[in-house]
Amino acid sequence: MINGINHITLAVSNLEKSIYFYSEVLGLTLKGQWHKGAYLLAGEMWIALNLDENRSFDDSTDYTHIAFNTPKDGFNVLKEKLEQAKVMTFKENLSEGDSYYFLDPDGHKLELHYNTLEDRLKWAKETNWSDFEAF
Repeated sequence: MINGINHITLAVSNLEKSIYFYSEVLGLTLKGQWHKGAYLLAGEMWIALNLDENRSFDDSTDYTHIAFNTPKDGFNVLKEKLEQAKVMTFKENLSEGDSYYFLDPDGHKLELHYNTLEDRLKWAKETNWSDFEAF
């Protein structure tokens, strides 16, 4: 069962320009940054910026997606339901916690996820991302 939106990830072509826009222009709070991305807070919602130098306005191959939050104990139930419905996937999970990346019938990129931004920041520090800095 979905109980909210976990986070939104946006593929960006210029990380510094995007950090400035989201933090200084829109007023989001910068919480962490590394050479390929940043995490910001918009109220209780977290926004991930991921550098994609090939990003263009008409590109459907980037990492932009919406992540739906699910309780930890409901993650596998919903993942299995999606697999039984034979939804297409677009990415394998490479970060902390369980994630399942899939497409809706129109090709919109979606994710199931249950960990928090605090979990992600802790993981980034513990895995020693070489240039990660938490704020």
